Amino acid sequence: MAQKPSIPKGTRDFSPEEVLRRNYIINTLRHNFELFGFQPIETPSFENSSTLMGKYGDEGDRLIFKILNSGDYLNKVSEKTYESKDSNALTSEISEKALRYDLTVPFARYVVQHQNEIEFPFKRYQIQPVWRADRPQKGRFREFFQCDADAVGSDSLLQEVAFVQLYDSVFTDLGLKGALVKINNRKILSGLAETIGAADKLIDFTVALDKLDKIGEEGVIKEMLAKGITEEAIARVKPIFNASGSFAEKLSLLKELLVDSETGKQGIEELEYINTKIEALGLKTVGLDLDVTLARGLNYYTGAIFEVSAPEGVKMGSIGGGGRYDDLTGIFGLKNMSGVGISFGLDRIYLVLEELGLFPEQAIKGTRLLFINFGENEALYCLKAVQSLREAGITAELYPDAAKMKKQMSHADKRNIKFVVLAGTQEMEESVYTLKDMKSGEQHRVSIEGLIEALS
Repeated sequence: MAQKPSIPKGTRDFSPEEVLRRNYIINTLRHNFELFGFQPIETPSFENSSTLMGKYGDEGDRLIFKILNSGDYLNKVSEKTYESKDSNALTSEISEKALRYDLTVPFARYVVQHQNEIEFPFKRYQIQPVWRADRPQKGRFREFFQCDADAVGSDSLLQEVAFVQLYDSVFTDLGLKGALVKINNRKILSGLAETIGAADKLIDFTVALDKLDKIGEEGVIKEMLAKGITEEAIARVKPIFNASGSFAEKLSLLKELLVDSETGKQGIEELEYINTKIEALGLKTVGLDLDVTLARGLNYYTGAIFEVSAPEGVKMGSIGGGGRYDDLTGIFGLKNMSGVGISFGLDRIYLVLEELGLFPEQAIKGTRLLFINFGENEALYCLKAVQSLREAGITAELYPDAAKMKKQMSHADKRNIKFVVLAGTQEMEESVYTLKDMKSGEQHRVSIEGLIEALS
């Protein structure tokens, strides 16, 4: 007996209804991206390993899917490397390419490679799949789409203001009320590490701090101690673990802690600027909150960092995030190219909209009209009508076989097709069609013009 086929863990098949709902989100994102002046690009699904490795920190590097070289990939491995059983050394010799981990690093590579063709400031959006060798769980997959918007070539903080507005515009259009845009600044985190004498352990400090909502205060302290950060240093920064209050109140706490750090003060000034502008402009749907422990463990962020949480009561990880990366293109040879960008988590947004029942009925635009097939002559008569309907922008189709009426009607019902058309000998003689509403059961005869009018 043949083994039942399966798919890898962390990947999914999508039904027609799911694809239509995903397209509803994607189309909403695309509309807003273009409304805000972003242009579309696409990059390959895999990059050279050298492009990706070392850009996401040690934890990120471990989650990158490597692609084996084609052919006899072990043939070129040195005997010394093979016998050492050093997986890192072996990987570099048998794998030269990797699936992209996100869209930001490939975008930085794109900017550097095409810098003479790009007009700066350059605003791009990109909607493509990415891959991570993560442990699958609810809302976390190994293959998933990212929907990014980035702006490079300007260090103006008005870009950050615009991205908060973009989040607000998208979630307003999706009807997702109560999402929270959390913001922090890597300069503040650098200032805190500097203030407590742990500047040389900035990455360890931020990676541990970013896990506060997952492993709690005790877990963070334990991890920091394990990384060599002293108890005295942790005690000095401990007030931020439970920081609460308004945006301004949290800034006051940071001003006290960072009074001797010029870097930290600069981060505070940048957050004050963004918050002041947003308060003046207002937001329709989302809230803006200062999260002083937000770190987003990626090495390339240098300024503001964002993370968006789902509405209260929905158990879901972040549904968006991003930040400023002033020196990202520098790693590919292009210096002094400031950039900032955000990402929308398509799969998680889908799950949130589904849980809250926010998908509108029009999000599932399948076939609206099915013509019943009574035979060859009747089928040709119906196909002429199908052609006219499609030209009018109405989704219609003919059942392919002259099967029993019950089977064809059942097919329409199972596919949630709202209308069916019955056209037999009598309808053909009178050049009309019998239109039936599958929900109400009502039916009446109409001309092709009446058919188009009824469904328009």
